[in-house]
Amino acid sequence: MPIHLKLLFALADGEHARFVRPAEADNTLHSSSRVSPENGHDGAAHHPHTQDKDKFALWVAEQLNQNAALYDELVLIAPAHTQSVILHHLAKPAADKVIGTLDKDLTKVSDHELWPHVRHWVRPVHRQKLL
Repeated sequence: MPIHLKLLFALADGEHARFVRPAEADNTLHSSSRVSPENGHDGAAHHPHTQDKDKFALWVAEQLNQNAALYDELVLIAPAHTQSVILHHLAKPAADKVIGTLDKDLTKVSDHELWPHVRHWVRPVHRQKLL
C-alpha cells in the first residue's frame, strides 16, 4: 500500500528557526512555524553570543526530537556550526530521519524562493513510498 512520506525542512541560523513542509497536493513549500528570541523563544540574552547561539541550536534539536513522530524525513539547513550543534543533540529517532543537510542560512528566504535550494529532496507528488 503506498504512503506519502512527510518531509520536514528545518532551517536555523542560531537566532531564528523555520520549519517548512511541502504540500502533499502540489509540493509548494509552506512554513509551519517560525521562532526567534523576539517572538517567544527564551533566548539566553545574558550569555555571550556564541553560547546564546548554541543554546538556541539545542532548543531547535529538542523541538525536532519532541516532534519526530510528525515527519518521516528531515533535511537540516543551517550554517555549519549551528548544524553541528543540532545534529549532535538529535536523539536517534530524529537523527535516523535525516536525509540531507545544507550548509546555508536560508531562514529569511521566503517559502517560494526556497525551491531551488531544496527541490532535489522533494519527491514529485505522484511518487510514493511502497510499504
